[in-house]
Amino acid sequence: MEERNLVMRNEADTASFGRELAKNLQPGTVIALIGDLGTGKTTLTKAIAEGLGVTDTITSPTFNIVKEYTSGRLPLYHFDVYRVGDVDEMFEIGVEEYFYGQGVCVVEWADLIEEIMPEDTLFINIEHGADFNERIYTISGGK
Repeated sequence: MEERNLVMRNEADTASFGRELAKNLQPGTVIALIGDLGTGKTTLTKAIAEGLGVTDTITSPTFNIVKEYTSGRLPLYHFDVYRVGDVDEMFEIGVEEYFYGQGVCVVEWADLIEEIMPEDTLFINIEHGADFNERIYTISGGK
């Protein structure tokens, strides 16, 4: 997939993008979210979850590494790898079963474990834009 840039002017744009993205997600899809603190990685994840029909409340899995949500049309596995000290920790929690399983994986701070991300991962790099609420998405990879 060719790299493309999108501008999200506010949280409503982010929510719309996430819900639309979720419509086409298939089992085994891995989405890597990369961005500084406060760029909206969890906000985008919540919108993807909503688009998948997840009815659970989505919260950052900061202290769990992964949270599982099974109430949508596909299971959603939400990772926050910010505190992972070594990629071996990911293998210890069975990351391959998640990545190559029947759900959708969203990985926050994915740049920290990029070497183990599947080849067809959809990367979304999120940066602050010109305005306080604006975000620039650089999207690459995927199936």
